Amino acid sequence: MSELRRLLSELGYGGVATLLNSGNVVFHAGKGPPVRHAADIAAAISRRLHLEVPVIVKTASELRAIVAENPLSALATDPSRLLVAFVQDSKALSTLQVVESLVAPPERFAIGPNAAYFFCPLGSLQSKAGEALLGRAGKAATTRNWQTVLKLQALARDSGA
Repeated sequence: MSELRRLLSELGYGGVATLLNSGNVVFHAGKGPPVRHAADIAAAISRRLHLEVPVIVKTASELRAIVAENPLSALATDPSRLLVAFVQDSKALSTLQVVESLVAPPERFAIGPNAAYFFCPLGSLQSKAGEALLGRAGKAATTRNWQTVLKLQALARDSGA
């Protein structure tokens, strides 16, 4: 994570802070759309770290909307069992519709305007829907559990993003 922080700083991003060891980064960016920043960061990671990883960039306001729009947040008695699937372009959310057909009660799945939400009280690894979301069906997305999403939101807020 220290190498990732250094890389983003060298790319000109300010206030770079990481959360956990899973590539979660909060930073201040200059002008330009998030999709451009995502492409620039992915290219730099590929060149410098020799890793091909999907990079999704959301603004602080987009993250606030994703949190506010979560129709399953009331179910999150264990926030590690509520997953949020982020995509760079909301049009890619349609690729996650296949997950819905695999949901088995007591699981719940919802696609919002900016993210998809999956409540898996028995764990995502015990779920066909979870397997699909974290695997091939979710290739356009990256998932974070609700607890991590809330921590990212707090980090963004505290950094003034």
